[in-house]
Amino acid sequence: MAGMPITKGAIRKLRADKRKAGVNNRTRRVYRGAVTVMRKKPSAKNLTAVFSQLDRAAKKKIISKNKASRLKSRLSRFLAKKKK
Repeated sequence: MAGMPITKGAIRKLRADKRKAGVNNRTRRVYRGAVTVMRKKPSAKNLTAVFSQLDRAAKKKIISKNKASRLKSRLSRFLAKKKK
């Protein structure tokens, strides 16, 4: 179990990590919400919004490029099936 940081550098790192975790969680929540909206109301407009959010999350390395690509592919197929 890790205790409280002792060195000044470790204390600063802990503060920075908390800030970065908040930003990452916000980005994660946004892309997951976009995916949920797309699954509930499939449309081309929602698909472009999801693509944008997934690309942004992948660029920030919150998710891998492969995961973003996989989700985009699945959602595209989902939209194509719904249009038929």
